[in-house]
Amino acid sequence: MIAVPRAWRRRRGRFAGLLTLLVLLVLLAGCGVQARAAPGAGPQPASVAASTPRSATRHYEYVFVDYAMYVYDIDHGQRLVGQRSLPGIAEIRGVAADLRTHMLYISHGGDGGGNGHGSLAKYDLLTNRVIWDVRYDHGVDSVAVSRDGSRLFLPDGELSTDGIWAVVDARTGAVIGRIRGGDGPHNTIVGLSGRRVYLGPRNSPYLTVASTATDRVIKRIGPLFSGVRPFTINGSETLAYTTATGLLGFQVSSIVTGRVLRSVKFGRRFHYDPATFPLTAPSHGISLSPDGRELWVLDTPNAYVHVFDVSGVPQHAPSRLADIRLSHSFAGDQSECSVDCERDGWLQHSLSGCFVYVGDTGGVVSTVSFRRVAFLPALRNSREMLEIDWCAGVPVATSTRTGLDYVTPRSRRRATRCR
Repeated sequence: MIAVPRAWRRRRGRFAGLLTLLVLLVLLAGCGVQARAAPGAGPQPASVAASTPRSATRHYEYVFVDYAMYVYDIDHGQRLVGQRSLPGIAEIRGVAADLRTHMLYISHGGDGGGNGHGSLAKYDLLTNRVIWDVRYDHGVDSVAVSRDGSRLFLPDGELSTDGIWAVVDARTGAVIGRIRGGDGPHNTIVGLSGRRVYLGPRNSPYLTVASTATDRVIKRIGPLFSGVRPFTINGSETLAYTTATGLLGFQVSSIVTGRVLRSVKFGRRFHYDPATFPLTAPSHGISLSPDGRELWVLDTPNAYVHVFDVSGVPQHAPSRLADIRLSHSFAGDQSECSVDCERDGWLQHSLSGCFVYVGDTGGVVSTVSFRRVAFLPALRNSREMLEIDWCAGVPVATSTRTGLDYVTPRSRRRATRCR
């Protein structure tokens, strides 16, 4: 046996490490532009990964129900390819993913008031295990993660009256700050710039904007129709699209001036009677297409989705493109649900812009034909979903739960051909 000098063994070890790094970089280079389009997280299901080239980006829709998450393959007819149990995680209020750490954050439990306190779980999508699950002395609601993945913005819950969003250390789950954003802390969005977080208080007519550098409120947008319900913002963070309690329709506001620009309703054909319709937000779902040209808004009482051309906003009013009748109504409650089981609905675009997922109906709608192209059983009983893309065994993109567009002054998005 020939003895190998110790110095050569050390050099060989370094060479092997460099070679491994080079191979990884080559694989990631083959993932294409979309791997850098937006932040995200999540693993490739093993059943698909075995037959997928390592350099191909794969796209998956994740749907969350009590104690479980389901994974659907967007590229192959939205078929179910994975299911993971989430022991102890029920009453899910929000989900957010961070690609840098391949972590998924799930807020669950009570949303304040009579529903009690809640928790936040940190889940490693590479190892499929819970890292920590912290219970707080307040409620929880729809969580958002900072662009660098270091902090989370966690509302105290829509039934809470303290108006607080907790700032949470993503490493430990400890509360390290607080932002007072308005009564009934509910929905949360971190802008693409990472400099601002947008806070939607259910019981306040103002959408609140806070600095992520100082955790202080810097602007309030409104007054809006009533309490803020599902909302979205454009990529350049100049426009906000909001729904409201008691409003069948939406409003457009300037983030720059803080003023409401337009209020849009769906017309006399679409009826809504608050006295007979049990849900307080009749348009509980709103999503911008990734290119920022279309706005999709939910019409829960009539089981429709309305599509608007917003490419000319703010100079021109939104122009209606389509009224899409859904295959399932929102009647009845979610099955195997522990609390807050009414079918309020939710909307989320795929990152490609080719599909819209309609929470609480199970429907997947083509943005080309405006017809349903698939049905996801788990989505019939959930409004907690997001897309998570993978390439070379690592997470590369997520849509987030809230339908943002990804157009910024410096961005150059490549057009996607939808089938």
